[in-house]
Amino acid sequence: MPPFIKHSVVSILSREASLVLSRHKPRVIAVSGSVGKTATKDAIYAALSSRLHVRKSEKSMNSEFGVPLAILGLSSGWRNPFKWAWIIGKGLLIAATGKMYPKWLVLEVGADRPGDIRRIAKWVRPDIVVLTHVPEIPVHVEFFDSPQAVVEEKRSLVEYLRPGGTLIVNGDDLLLKDGLRNFTGARISYGVEEFNDFFANDIVIAYDEAGNPEGMKFQLNHEGTTLPVVLHGSLGLPRVYSALAAIATAKISGISLDDAVRALSTWEPPLGRMRILPGIKGSVIIDDTYNSSPTAVYAALDTLSDILAKRKIAVLGDMLELGKYSADAHRNVGTRAATAADILWTVGIRSRVTGEAALDTGMKDKNVREYELSESRRAGKELESILKPGDVVLIKGSQSLRMERVVLEIMAEPQKAHELLVRQDSEWLSRQ
Repeated sequence: MPPFIKHSVVSILSREASLVLSRHKPRVIAVSGSVGKTATKDAIYAALSSRLHVRKSEKSMNSEFGVPLAILGLSSGWRNPFKWAWIIGKGLLIAATGKMYPKWLVLEVGADRPGDIRRIAKWVRPDIVVLTHVPEIPVHVEFFDSPQAVVEEKRSLVEYLRPGGTLIVNGDDLLLKDGLRNFTGARISYGVEEFNDFFANDIVIAYDEAGNPEGMKFQLNHEGTTLPVVLHGSLGLPRVYSALAAIATAKISGISLDDAVRALSTWEPPLGRMRILPGIKGSVIIDDTYNSSPTAVYAALDTLSDILAKRKIAVLGDMLELGKYSADAHRNVGTRAATAADILWTVGIRSRVTGEAALDTGMKDKNVREYELSESRRAGKELESILKPGDVVLIKGSQSLRMERVVLEIMAEPQKAHELLVRQDSEWLSRQ
């Protein structure tokens, strides 16, 4: 889409969405951070939706296009100008009518470049802001001067909190803590450290009767109350953080801890985020193919290291948009992978450094294999031939690597790909 047309479409949609907010006055919960936005947004929706009339952003609609579309309840027009024209017309109708509208909105707000969040925050004016995590090497950092600049971008969302609004923040995140040190409004923290208002301990992987991983378990602590929490379908400490943020949000929204915990027990984690899928030949897949960043890969590899399995396999694709941090980040991933996995396959030119670092750390040459950028499907086909019962396979990479194609080749139910894997709509499937 040409820049002028793009700017015009964004401007029109934003005005329509702003009119909707002015007309219906829903309570707005805005979720941001460099890691865990979508999972946290979905967890918050799960915790609130059993008691409140709430709408959430679908998928990862968090951009200057995505946020107004989420408010309007419409889907993207992708590259189709006629569909965008229809969307603008439909948006105008929604903005002009007084039909029933949700009382609560859970919106994911992201930033690719400086100023993205501020432009959205100015007219959204959230009632609650939830900040997840900004690691030392955030995704999209290549467009910012430093990780601190990313924190400042996220902080702009807090600056536009409505009077009486509340900030809910990952209290374990040192970058966020430093960046928000001058914030004087209402603040609630969550994390795994005991100084947080909501904190988790006794965090373990849950296994089914066959000995396969099925989720996470932990103890929730808040103001002297302790409750067991069980999360099904996905793995890793980031899932725990998302659940804690959701419970904290539910509590200040008038929902009891018991009800929030009960709702999260049936929460379906978002596609491609450490999802547990059955693989062929009795294997288990950890599908983390939505996107990738150094911190997310480290967390995924730590989870793989903790899992009880006969053999652990990591298939890792390039991490993009890291700028000057790219080479060191891929090298560090290789060092970590050598201690977490028995076998490492890489996809993409940047990840060659990952394989080399794994070899330097002591992984045997026969257990390391490299594939080109466009060979994710080939990697999956060749992985199929070596799988054995009891294998656990972690698959992860940035979205351009299309690592879901690896999953497709080894999943036990490929006929369910449309409902289980990321990027299965016609627009993505049409791309090579």
